[in-house]
Amino acid sequence: MNSEQREHGAAAESAWRRFWNRGGWWKALLVAAVYWGLYQLAGVLVFLAFGGLIDKHDVFANAASVFFGIGAAIVVGGILLVIFALSLGWLKQLFGRQPIGGSWWMWIGVGIVVVFNILRFASADYAAWDAGAVVAVLVTGLVIGFAEEVLTRGFAVNLLRRAGYGERSVMLLSSLLFAALHAGNALSGQNLIAVGFTVVYTFAFGLVMYAALRVTGNLIWPILLHASTDPSLFLLTGGVDATSSAMHPGPLAGVAGLANVVIMIFALVPLVFVRGRVDREAAYGLKPPAAPLA
Repeated sequence: MNSEQREHGAAAESAWRRFWNRGGWWKALLVAAVYWGLYQLAGVLVFLAFGGLIDKHDVFANAASVFFGIGAAIVVGGILLVIFALSLGWLKQLFGRQPIGGSWWMWIGVGIVVVFNILRFASADYAAWDAGAVVAVLVTGLVIGFAEEVLTRGFAVNLLRRAGYGERSVMLLSSLLFAALHAGNALSGQNLIAVGFTVVYTFAFGLVMYAALRVTGNLIWPILLHASTDPSLFLLTGGVDATSSAMHPGPLAGVAGLANVVIMIFALVPLVFVRGRVDREAAYGLKPPAAPLA
């Protein structure tokens, strides 16, 4: 490669980074839409290549079925997000200290998620599960938590803050994107009422994860909270987006089953109390917008 080509490549990289560094709500939407499309494409390709390993009657039947039926496409999505972050030089920033702190009440949301996840894990009917499938569910949960949190509480929050939005708008818009991603479940033939409940719940869960991001100060903690939430629900109910179980769960299952309702009730708190705005110049070296955004 000659010097002219190197200079052209450097200029192109600089333009790429400049474009994303300025942030914007529509850029957050673009990242989410492209991710969703590539995730769906990966799912199709995984099914074509490994569909024979997926149990068509019960995706949780064994480890291979869980991984190729649920986890593999999300692994691809997570890898693409890491590559995207590296291309922008944002990987360290996404996992670094948050530029704005949280309030004491946000710990309540963290505590709710932790307590109910423990209750669900303790109540699951493990005797009804294949041992390999349990391990695969836990690994898949970690992958889901990583990809979805990096996308929404990572990229989306970062892009919205860079655009100058106040933290309430950052919280609401990033949570709406998180919920919108789950609306796509309708395309897989799921019951529309179940999908509707999932969208409402994931919006509320997104608000709680935003609060966790603020109060813990690091993206790794929402990732771990999320990574333990989905597996605990899968193991308790035996299904994706299921709210009841045909298994024989333990005596605490009734209490554990209240998790979704409690989370949706608590989500009203950040709607009222979240305040603040990140200093764009101090955090990102960007000048303030001409007019303050909501």
